[in-house]
Amino acid sequence: MKKNVVGLIYTGERVDELKELTRYRSAAAMPMLGRYRLIDFILSVMLHSGIKNIGIIMQKNYHSLMDHLGSGREWNLHGKRSGLTILPPYMTGDKTGVYEGLLDALHSNLNFLRRSTERFIVVSDSNVLYKVDFNDIVAQHLDRQSDITLLYSKNADLRRNGSGRYLDISENGTVEKMEFDPTIPHFENTYIGAFLIRRELLIDLLDRSVAAGQHHFSRGMLSQMVIEKTHRVGSYECPGSIWVIDSVPAFFKTNMDFLNDEVRHQVFQDEKPIWTKLRDEMPARYLEGAHVNNALIADGCVIEGTVENSILFRGVHIKPGAVVKNSIIMQDAVIYRGVELENCILDKQTTIREGVRLIAPRAYPIVVAKNMTI
Repeated sequence: MKKNVVGLIYTGERVDELKELTRYRSAAAMPMLGRYRLIDFILSVMLHSGIKNIGIIMQKNYHSLMDHLGSGREWNLHGKRSGLTILPPYMTGDKTGVYEGLLDALHSNLNFLRRSTERFIVVSDSNVLYKVDFNDIVAQHLDRQSDITLLYSKNADLRRNGSGRYLDISENGTVEKMEFDPTIPHFENTYIGAFLIRRELLIDLLDRSVAAGQHHFSRGMLSQMVIEKTHRVGSYECPGSIWVIDSVPAFFKTNMDFLNDEVRHQVFQDEKPIWTKLRDEMPARYLEGAHVNNALIADGCVIEGTVENSILFRGVHIKPGAVVKNSIIMQDAVIYRGVELENCILDKQTTIREGVRLIAPRAYPIVVAKNMTI
């Protein structure tokens, strides 16, 4: 079973609501929880499900993601027969390298699908954080004789007025109806942008859909399958907590949720670690005058001030008398004396000069862009 699934991660989600955080990087490359990138979580979930052949469809702003993934060595995906395949955007006479949507992206990468030998394929968005065993989904998919199985969740936090994809699911698990970006969602099941399908069937469906002039996977191809009942569209309820990182408040809340021990233990398990690119640093140093309470602090940090309910990435320096509360401070930031930060997100290499106060409401954190000095 384990050799029977190929993974494909789509990193081209339209996430305009992430503003400054995705100006120079894709959502998949967003720094998370002190030392990870968002893509590490779905990559690790696929690996723990025994998936050893994984393709990553790139969209614009993919340089930092390429740099992070490298040869795939950290994820043990650098073998001869299997491993990590980077699928950069196609630039041809009529293609500008920006896909219209997932359908367009999949069709442009048909070579990867045809070259793979596995029977099934799992396709997932990259801006969703969840834990699942894809072998369980394959087993249910075969048991119910579905043509395609969509992952969904009943978690109310995932519902967004005016956006999202929602499913009406019958008692036997078949998807009966879908709605897209409703003003208020009618169905309690949120589709989380991941599905399992037979590889050969996907190739066939892509050819037909593109020939019919479709560009969108769920809005075009999937909804047509559901409405016309040409295929059995099954569903699988994703267990545990799920986070969709599609806006600045969602990014902020996801990181903050992980300051809770229970949440951390659900995602970080000793027998199923989350792999990431390593960077050798000195351990964090706490100097005289440091006060730290409920914080995730990465290696290389130097703390001389106060840090509460915050996440500090590698190499952050908090000078004496500075107070950081409920904030996310990314790599190599320097916070000078007398600074007060509350509900802020500081991107990499930012500098906050002496005496500056940045205090925002929790629902609308302040974002300071990369390399900024304030």
